[in-house]
Amino acid sequence: MKNKMVLYIGNDLSKHTSYVTAMDVLSDALENQNFDIIKSSDELSKIKRFYKMIQCVWKFRKITDFVLIDVFSTSYFYLVYVISILCRLYKLKYITILHGGDLPTRINKFKHLSNQVFSNSYANIAPSFYLKNAFEEHGYATIFIPNVLNIYRYPYLERKHPNPKILWVRAFRELYNPRMAIEVLHNVKKKYPNATICMVGPEKDNSILKVKKMVAKYELEDSVEYTGVMKNSEWIKKSVEFDIFINTTNFDNTPVSVMEAMALGLYVVSTNAGGMPFLIEHSKDGLLVEKNDVIAMTNYINEIIERPPVSMTYSARQKAESFSSENVMKKWNEILK
Repeated sequence: MKNKMVLYIGNDLSKHTSYVTAMDVLSDALENQNFDIIKSSDELSKIKRFYKMIQCVWKFRKITDFVLIDVFSTSYFYLVYVISILCRLYKLKYITILHGGDLPTRINKFKHLSNQVFSNSYANIAPSFYLKNAFEEHGYATIFIPNVLNIYRYPYLERKHPNPKILWVRAFRELYNPRMAIEVLHNVKKKYPNATICMVGPEKDNSILKVKKMVAKYELEDSVEYTGVMKNSEWIKKSVEFDIFINTTNFDNTPVSVMEAMALGLYVVSTNAGGMPFLIEHSKDGLLVEKNDVIAMTNYINEIIERPPVSMTYSARQKAESFSSENVMKKWNEILK
């Protein structure tokens, strides 16, 4: 039997950034399920990338069984609209994969465009119940399929005696609120002077300059490490040096980095932004605080060090295992049959 052909439209930029993206993981998982995958696009220039995506839809229109389209809440949304028009023109079944914690705001702001895209899709896939609920409230039928996590790449480490060694993994962007991480470190050091933080991620705006200014203000230069971009395998290896993972974002969906931290046995403390309450069950597999609540995050970190809730990391690992390829691909096979 001939393999089904899937054209995947998204930002295929891992070779430029060293990051393993959700697009990479899902593409690999589909190939392991005997689908033929064409990805577009890996162009760094937005204009060239958009042109190549459109070109690929036309070029492969006669052999494509399904088109997967990553949907974000940025200007990329307009490209999704164009791709959806082409798919309808060529009678291609397209499936939207929803990303971005601010996507509900985007669809509310652009109701006509959203209706054209999501009412005519073969399926809308949400990797979180947060986005599933938001889209269904707007009348768009949506199926929950979580991001794939290659669980065997993430060895669980039991941390019975955690130290104030904090890990933060995210791009330096204002919406991810990296300065909150420094405020938290500053407060934790009042009780644990040996506390440190490692910040892993690329620079996306000038927020890293504000972070470094704050570090200098609090004289924390010897307690903060910046690694820049790290390959997925590198930060997994580095994670054994740390015990607590913090997520300080103001907008979010279901970040893979948090899922990875849960799999690795790190104690996770996150803001409750966007989809986080749908990923983390407070006090069971992680801890949640209000956005920008430095004191609450500090107190939870102190409590973890004083009375380690090891069972919480067991539960977090179990939840992470539910995102394994074996579990998730059963749902994808149902959609793509």
